[in-house]
Amino acid sequence: MVVNPTIVLGLYSVILLSIVIYHLHTLYRLDQWLRYSDYSYATVPDRSGLWGVVFARLARFLRRREKECQGLNISLERLQRATSALPEGIVILDDKNQIEWCNSSAELHLGLSLKMDAGQHITRMVRQVRFVSYLVAGDFNKPFLLDQTRFRDVLLSIQIVPYGDKEKLLISRDITRFEKLEIMRRDFVANVSHELRTPLTVIGGFLETLLEENKVPGEEEKNALQLMFDQAVRMRRLVEDLLALSRLENAGNDLVEEKVEVAKLLQELYQEAQSLSAGRHTISLDLDNQAMLLGNEEELCSAFENLISNAVRYTPADGTIVLGWKVKNGKGIFSVRDSGIGISANHISRLTERFYRVDRSRSRDTGGTGLGLAIVKHVVNRHQANMGITSQLGTGSIFEIRFPENRVFLTEQAAQADSTAK
Repeated sequence: MVVNPTIVLGLYSVILLSIVIYHLHTLYRLDQWLRYSDYSYATVPDRSGLWGVVFARLARFLRRREKECQGLNISLERLQRATSALPEGIVILDDKNQIEWCNSSAELHLGLSLKMDAGQHITRMVRQVRFVSYLVAGDFNKPFLLDQTRFRDVLLSIQIVPYGDKEKLLISRDITRFEKLEIMRRDFVANVSHELRTPLTVIGGFLETLLEENKVPGEEEKNALQLMFDQAVRMRRLVEDLLALSRLENAGNDLVEEKVEVAKLLQELYQEAQSLSAGRHTISLDLDNQAMLLGNEEELCSAFENLISNAVRYTPADGTIVLGWKVKNGKGIFSVRDSGIGISANHISRLTERFYRVDRSRSRDTGGTGLGLAIVKHVVNRHQANMGITSQLGTGSIFEIRFPENRVFLTEQAAQADSTAK
């Protein structure tokens, strides 16, 4: 039997064409599924042969993916429920500072609505120039206090935490109640201190008169009277420090600034240190220049005096104390260096806390109130300066206050000295 080649060729062509059509149709269904499907494993096209194997693998992959997505959605819902229950407001900002998500506390604190404000820039919702500057500056080490919000009279503490790829987490806390309690505490301390000052002055005055006129007959009675007078003086000093600290903490107490002749001020404090030392120490004055400082002279005098008196109190007899003032790289630096007993490193970070004492018995013997360095810290902060403490047990201590360039006014002589130092 002779087979016609044309018929065989035609038969093969039909078979090949059918295979091509089958594959094209399968690819068309796959394309349609990719375009319009919800990518559910249940809707994957059904085919046999090799295409069936491919679609089966695709279905298994989608099944695993759906399970993973369900797990992620459950975790996300739990996280959202947990953050919604927090008293702190949480706002997620993208790399352009636009709102991606927020919880109910943030809506209450900042007057937001997640449905309406999602995608809006945060500065459109929080329209305060200081907040915009805080956001643009990018220095989020310290929280930002936000008051006079649009919807409620509250004080908020705003903390921004960068994470991911330039994204940010904005955390808001309502500290209105704590601020009111702090104001009540400050007012109470100030009022009590003010009321105590007058009776202490009267008591101290009478005790001093009795001691000076020598009207107490026995030696034991004189010692008791002297002890009463010393404690009255100590209490009066404590009251004065409490009042000074209260004034510095008062937000309504604006800083009254003037150009302060630091060299002249240190000359006066040097004489006071000599009187306080009574010849027990070698005290020297190192004035590198005559630069002036923009600030409040009374507050600066109080801060410098506290550091100097501490050096005198805690430096043993025959020790050395150096008071310094210089300008370096445009910054004014006041320093007190002593050869005293020194301070252990674990105490340095807490020295500016109220009533914190390295050695309680020693501090009482020297007449300290425990408030001196707290006063110094507030004065330093009000002048946008910073304080550095370097100390070693048995060697001595160095206290430095570094003032920013915009507060230092160089005379021609000071400018030349600063240029030489560089």
